[in-house]
Amino acid sequence: MTKLIKTQPQLLKCEQTEQGYQLSLFVPKDLDYFNGHFKDGPILAGVVQLDWAVAAICKQYNIQLAVKSVEVLKFQVVITPGLTMVLAIEQKALNKYVFSYRSAKGQHASGRIVFESVA
Repeated sequence: MTKLIKTQPQLLKCEQTEQGYQLSLFVPKDLDYFNGHFKDGPILAGVVQLDWAVAAICKQYNIQLAVKSVEVLKFQVVITPGLTMVLAIEQKALNKYVFSYRSAKGQHASGRIVFESVA
């Protein structure tokens, strides 16, 4: 198996808003995730989008808990190489956070992440 090296978007800006955080991201054309997904029209896999959202929530809200569940997960518009987009994250309740990816092309994905409770 080939080791993945280039796996992260380029963070252009991170702003705290009244609702949460907005991260402006650039999706490099040379991400390892685009290799073989798909040759004639590379797109960013949904599992990668979910991973990036979870990582952003954990970082911005200082969460060190496991993900318990993912709810209302939707993928609307594919994310392609070279795209600049905004990842919005917001805390909705204790251990519940929502995310959405948007760009000039529209809303790409959204969902709710539920983290385990502290015992």
